[in-house]
Amino acid sequence: MTFNLEGTAGQSFGAFAVDGMKLVLSGQANDFVGKGLSGGEVVIKARGLAAKDSGQHVILGNVALYGATSGRLFAAGRAGERFAVRNSGAVAVVEGVGDHGCEYMTGGVVAVLGRVGMNFGAGMTGGLAWVYDADGSFVSEERYHPEFIKAESFNSIDAESQESLRSLIETHAERSGSGLAKEMLADWSKCAVAFIRLTPVPQV
Repeated sequence: MTFNLEGTAGQSFGAFAVDGMKLVLSGQANDFVGKGLSGGEVVIKARGLAAKDSGQHVILGNVALYGATSGRLFAAGRAGERFAVRNSGAVAVVEGVGDHGCEYMTGGVVAVLGRVGMNFGAGMTGGLAWVYDADGSFVSEERYHPEFIKAESFNSIDAESQESLRSLIETHAERSGSGLAKEMLADWSKCAVAFIRLTPVPQV
């Protein structure tokens, strides 16, 4: 069942959405998008001026995907703080996040196509994340926790993992209409090398 919506969604848009549910919002949403997402798909499309430069505009609020267990989120814009905290199985693509992204994450995949804030991946023990580090500051400023997650450059990882990222961004472009994703794909060989893959470090 697909719901096509327009405008501004309030708190907890798509919370606890289950298999078979697809919510497509043209506009923006407040905090707790996809809280407890349990198999559904949430798509947030930018519109107006935000659609022309989606990576520079906030399109959803704080604490999205908190405690999500499965399902997918594609958002053509930036998210607030505490994105995908305690995510244990959802897949998400977003175009920037604030502080504390992927905190205590135990599963799933998160791809961030833009800048992230501080304290990324604190307590992360499972799943994996991709961060587009265009200027190298994510690594150089250590905005992640090396005691919890390992950062690997795109060129250092296997071809299958590289292709999985490209496929995920292609899906994001198709679902959300993201201009940023389309620009990246059009110049993939140049853009791809700026991605960093983050995976948990085994804890003793």
